Formats: sequence, C-alpha cells, structure tokens
Amino acid sequence: MKIFNKLILSLVTLSFITTSSFAVTWKASHQWPGGKGDPRDEMVQIIAKEVAKANVDFKIQVYPGKSLYKPKEQWKPLTTGDLDMTAFPLDYANKFHPEFSITLMPGIVKNHDHSKRINKSAFMKSIRKIMDDAGVMVVSDAWLGGAFASKKTCITNPASAKGQVMRAAGPMFNKMLEGAGSSIASMPSSEIYTGLQTGVLTGANTSSGSFVSYKLYEQIKCLTPPGKYGLWFMYEPILMSKKSYNALNSKQKSALNKAGKKAEEWMLGQVANLDKKMEDKFKAAGVKLSYMTESDYKAWLAIAKETSFKDFSAKVPAGAKLLKQALAVK
Repeated sequence: MKIFNKLILSLVTLSFITTSSFAVTWKASHQWPGGKGDPRDEMVQIIAKEVAKANVDFKIQVYPGKSLYKPKEQWKPLTTGDLDMTAFPLDYANKFHPEFSITLMPGIVKNHDHSKRINKSAFMKSIRKIMDDAGVMVVSDAWLGGAFASKKTCITNPASAKGQVMRAAGPMFNKMLEGAGSSIASMPSSEIYTGLQTGVLTGANTSSGSFVSYKLYEQIKCLTPPGKYGLWFMYEPILMSKKSYNALNSKQKSALNKAGKKAEEWMLGQVANLDKKMEDKFKAAGVKLSYMTESDYKAWLAIAKETSFKDFSAKVPAGAKLLKQALAVK
C-alpha cells in the first residue's frame, strides 16, 4: 500500500511539473562591448530590463562582446532557434540572402528622418518578408549613420579614397569604393582597430556608434562625419528567432513587443546624438574633422549607380524591384 501511495504521489508530482509554467530564459547575443554605453547593447539591455519588470516568467540573458557567437555567425542559429535574440547588422547575413545587401547601400537612406519613412515603406515590408520566411522577426528597428575615416588622408570625394585599403562592412559599399580605386579588406567592425593598428587597413567605414565604442580615434588622423551629406547608413535591428517567439505565451509576447517598441523609440532619440558624440570625441582626441560637400556626395553617388546599383539589380534575386522600392521613398 505504501508503495502504491508513493507511486500515486510521484505521478501527481510529475503531472504538476509538466503542467506548471516555468520561467523562460532567452539568450541574446551581439558583438559590441557590454556596459560601456554602446547604443546597440543599450537597446538589448532595455528590452531585457523591461521584460524582467513585466513579471511574466521571462528573462533575457545578454551576451555582449561576441562572447556567445562571432558577429557574422549569429544569423543561422537565429533561424533555428538555437539563438533567441541578437543586435545584428542585417547585411552580415548577405551570404544567405544577398537581398540584405541593400540595407547597406550608398544613397538608400539619406538621413535619420528619412530612415523613419523607410521603415514604414513597401521596401522594408519586402525585406521583412524575406526575414520572416527564414524564421526571423524584428523586435526593434534601427538605422545607424556612419562615417569615413583614414590614418592616411581625409576621405571626402572619390579621388581621396583612391589607393586606400578600406573596410566598409558590406559588398555594395565595397563595390562603390572599388569603383573609386580603393582596395577592400573585409572584417566585422570589432576588428577594425587591429586592422588599422597593424596596417592591414588605411581607412574604414562603420557606424558612428562603433567609431566611439571601439576607440578608433586612437588609430586615425581624419574623420569624415555624416554631416549634411551622409552616404553610410546601415540597418542594425534587434532580431529574434520566430521559433523562440512562437514558444512564448501571450503575456510574454506582449511584454516583449512592448519592450521592443520602447527600445526602438529610445534609439530614434539617440541616433543623431551618436553622430555628435562621435564628432566631439574625435575632436577632443586631436583627430581632424572633414565634411563632404554636395558635389562630393553626388560624385560618390554617380560611382554607386554604375557599380553597386548595377551589380545589385543584375545579380540579386528581385534586386531591381527592391532598389526601385527603396529609391521611391522620398
């Protein structure tokens, strides 16, 4: 009888364990320094804090500084649910989906206000459809402006980039730089400092946030900020696994959606300040600041149309359609 009672108690306990709601813990990964004011880390931390405050048995553990995955190795585990969330420059996944290269295409986003209109466009609806089909969803949208920099000479017009060894993050920007006579060395932004330090690079393009977070002012002589004519804008959203999201209950989904919206609104208020913060930091470090003129911008765009635009339209599935949709956003 005692054995029977123990068996019944075990079955009841097992039933309670299998039907009870246990805390969900997500892994969030990114490449930027944690706890040092990088805006992409801040976005992820905002989402993690807001989800915890919602008290819905849901926690997000953040792994910054490429401590969980290397920067360009985050897309695949995101599609399978092995990684739950990431702050991720979408163009890093262009080897899986070459369409994503347009999210770092010269001249697509003109300024921060324009990026807001881009987010609501048919163009971004098409990009999100590709993500969704791959098993990835957007938590928060973010476009970051960026700059040109060199340890050799100021880069303003295409002629000033000739002969320089540049890092620009994505193939479409690389095409334009090659068209101007630059050589390309590809690497994630976390490796630019070493590239400049060792002489592998003479110059680089990256976001304003990364220029500060990675202390690139220690390695360069001249910075060309976005200013009035900025060419470099990159889509760097917070992404999540569709599989992970679908496994959440309704309260957890609601908490995450609200947290993502709060992080997105926070970043919208930060992006212009990131450019100013970069300028101030580099000026204080003794780095020369130089700005593109309208004629410089148009000269770069003319090269982009003959290189990046043509290549993307000809070689990427639906490339011509995506380019048309993006350029239609005024």
